[in-house]
Amino acid sequence: MTAEIFDDLTDVYDAMIDWPKRLAGEEPFFRRLFDRVGARRVVDVACGTGRHAAMFHAWGLDVEGSDISPNMIDRARRGFGESDRLRWHVRGFTEPIQPRQPFDVALCLGNSLALAPDLAAVRRAVAEMLAAVRPGGLAVVQVMNLWRLPDGPCQWQKCKRAALDQGEAIIIKGVHRAGDRGFVDLLVTRLADTQMRADTAMLLGLEASDLEQSARQSGASSVELLGGYQGAPYDRPTSADLIMIARK
Repeated sequence: MTAEIFDDLTDVYDAMIDWPKRLAGEEPFFRRLFDRVGARRVVDVACGTGRHAAMFHAWGLDVEGSDISPNMIDRARRGFGESDRLRWHVRGFTEPIQPRQPFDVALCLGNSLALAPDLAAVRRAVAEMLAAVRPGGLAVVQVMNLWRLPDGPCQWQKCKRAALDQGEAIIIKGVHRAGDRGFVDLLVTRLADTQMRADTAMLLGLEASDLEQSARQSGASSVELLGGYQGAPYDRPTSADLIMIARK
């Protein structure tokens, strides 16, 4: 996530997602993926509040989580602790990772790479991920498939009452596409004072070819493109997600 947009919305970000349901749905994918390469060391380069990193650590893996948002990393540390085998860093996904020893898998999940300012930043992020893994290791990127959305008004996805750090609130989230850009729209109303906050984050319209070319230019020996965590091939008009698995 980008610090400018989400750093002061950490509690909203966490509250929007049904984490037990999400992690249960994604767990089989990651177990198969990690088994494929015998993964023991994993880095999540846009870890948010650390939910995926903590799950991988619970499986016995050595995990590093990083995010550009200091508040996200602070929440991860407070929520899951820190040790030699679970480490947190404030670091953007375009910055060098500089591991003590190469990782087996580098991940960028949660549509985070679509928040990059431009395609050049996407290429740098993919390059840093591949630079951080061993030969035969994997760089994995998941973004929302923006092209599934119609070019038009906002599609409201969630309306949720949640207990936030400053009291209860109503959170409404939607997405829309305008040409080759997407937008995440958030409305947050605190019930104590009925003050409403509106925020919008712009998303890059990433094509499968953008990710594949970025990976191959950075030394990937093979690239696999999936349309979701169930493992179906990517289909631009219908897939919910675009997942790239690049092998170094």
